[in-house]
Amino acid sequence: MNRRVARAGLAAAVSALLVGCGGGDDAQPPQASLTIVREDPSGAPIAGLDAPWRDRFFVGDALFDQTNGEAAGLGPLFIRSSCGACHADDARGPGFVEKFPSRPGVELPYGSSRRPFVTAGAKQPVEAPADVPTTVRLPPSVFGRGYMEAVDEAEILRVEAEQARRTDGIHGRAHRLAYASELSADPQFSTLTKGAPTIGRFGLKARQATLDDFTADAYQGDMGLTSPLRPVELKNPDGLTDDDKPGVDLPMETISDVAAYMRLLAIPRRAAPDPRAVTLFAESDCATCHVPTLRTRADWPVPQQAGIDAPIYTDLLLHDMGDGLADGVPDVAAGPRDWRTAPLMGLRHQRALLHDGRAKTVEEAILAHDSEGSEARGAVQKFRALGDADRALLLSFVSSL
Repeated sequence: MNRRVARAGLAAAVSALLVGCGGGDDAQPPQASLTIVREDPSGAPIAGLDAPWRDRFFVGDALFDQTNGEAAGLGPLFIRSSCGACHADDARGPGFVEKFPSRPGVELPYGSSRRPFVTAGAKQPVEAPADVPTTVRLPPSVFGRGYMEAVDEAEILRVEAEQARRTDGIHGRAHRLAYASELSADPQFSTLTKGAPTIGRFGLKARQATLDDFTADAYQGDMGLTSPLRPVELKNPDGLTDDDKPGVDLPMETISDVAAYMRLLAIPRRAAPDPRAVTLFAESDCATCHVPTLRTRADWPVPQQAGIDAPIYTDLLLHDMGDGLADGVPDVAAGPRDWRTAPLMGLRHQRALLHDGRAKTVEEAILAHDSEGSEARGAVQKFRALGDADRALLLSFVSSL
């Protein structure tokens, strides 16, 4: 399916076509269908969505790939001009963000992100201060993120409490965010996201609590497109407070539709695992942080995501990963060495692993967890202690997710 031709008026026709490729109303139920291998992760909606949800999915799909120009409010500084430029095929695309580590005595008046492109009268990009090296953050995949959003906060806190009782140093913590207003542009979800604190779960350091917030933040930070959830242009060296589109650039509806698109993306289907591999995953403590399933809210508005054990392979908690994986960039309450456990769903579609892509194989990624101060050092030691056959089986399992 060509994602760029999806439009609301074509929703019914495209929905009908999906019946023939495993995504229609007569497809298997969500949990069962996840055990079927599907090599293409790009753009499939959750099976069984009713017409209103499907219509919103395709509207958001088109907006996700839409290139934004000056007339739409791009800039005055930006990193990319569309969501799809960073998240090609809903996975890690060609785009990336360069960050500036914090250093004593070094002021970062325009934030910690390099924003190299200018428009709408801007003359000066945001570059790293002299003698401050940049670090790279690859964009996260966006498929299956609705399942992460649907996880009950009580479930996250349950896992946090269980880890707090461990004696091996694995002590993840929920990234508690204090917001003064609701975080969702969609009235169907806004009643679920009011109040503080709210637990962050999106972004590599869990800086956003909802997909609406994640969407608005990306539009503002990466494209310079403001919205009712992010109405102010970011500070820039030229002191510009607006762009070529006066006022707020995007309506709330755009944020809501793009968030709905990500919310309704399916998890790439995978083969049923070898039971021995599942056991090794648990015995090596991989499953302690990359929790295979978390329970979702029974009252979640998307029926296919409500009250299920979502197979997301993350605890959604922050962990201290030590000096070796530190990027030196704090993010709200997350420290320079903290990272939210990466969800492993769809990992086989990633071309590079870890936050900066330094690992090209699963084994390289596992071994990179073994740095000074890392909570995962014990797990890496258990991995190293496996026999050759068991190690190969475990690597094959993780690589197939």
